[in-house]
Amino acid sequence: MEYSPPPFFKTGPTPLARLLIFSALSLAFLVADVRLNYLDSLRQVAAVIVYPLQRIAAAPASIARRIGDFFTTHGSLRADNARLKLENFENGALLLQLKALQAENEQLRALLAARERLKLELAAAEVLYAARDPFSRKVVIDRGSMQGVRPGQPVVDDRGLVGQVTRAYPWLAEVTLVTDKGQFVPVQNVRNGLRTVLSGTGSDGALELRFIPLTADFQDGDELVTSGIDGVYPPGLPVARVTSVERSVGQIFARITCAPLGGVARHVHVLVVSGSRELPPRPVDRKKQLRGKKPRKS
Repeated sequence: MEYSPPPFFKTGPTPLARLLIFSALSLAFLVADVRLNYLDSLRQVAAVIVYPLQRIAAAPASIARRIGDFFTTHGSLRADNARLKLENFENGALLLQLKALQAENEQLRALLAARERLKLELAAAEVLYAARDPFSRKVVIDRGSMQGVRPGQPVVDDRGLVGQVTRAYPWLAEVTLVTDKGQFVPVQNVRNGLRTVLSGTGSDGALELRFIPLTADFQDGDELVTSGIDGVYPPGLPVARVTSVERSVGQIFARITCAPLGGVARHVHVLVVSGSRELPPRPVDRKKQLRGKKPRKS
């Protein structure tokens, strides 16, 4: 019988035995964990110990992801900012157009109300542009002699008198505003019935009454309307309101400044008064006729 010396190192159980032992222990731990929850506290402790290692291991990927998100977000923000600026400009232009249309609609409604209130033959017209002469106050409207417009017709808006047609072309007409230096309008004080002539000053916001005696009864706030004595302007059209009355002892006449009631430089649409009152002819002066006749020589 052959004899072998004992091994120098103890080998322990065989690999198969170890596999069976550890498999049985694993099954036992699994059954115990499922049934009795013995390993919950151990699992919590292991999670706390492993968490910093997990964070350290995931840090490079997280940093790379955040850097990528930063550049992506920055680019998207710049694109969104440019798009919002463009939309803001477009919406701003639309808003301005909307406001202009609202103002135009309000003026047109006011003109319709003025037509019903004045009880006159009125024709709507649109102001195209102002005259080129900087020293005159004139505008050009889109209605002319082909539409029945003729020189001398008054032009009004929803607030009062704007001016008078001075030239009529086939499809256009020139309107001289009441603020022009060469424009004179016979007016009457609504408060006391005093009649006078209102003249322009060349400024859109100022009119004046000239050659008014110091004792004339004019006060701040008096409203002036057309008197109708000239046969051009219908009576009762609002023209201006007295804003300043200056009476100086050293002057012969009072200095009376007025503000026009009509929108002489504000509105786009106006009304042309097509019907005016026709006055009878002036009576003949017999004395002048007799003076004009010369005796015949025999």
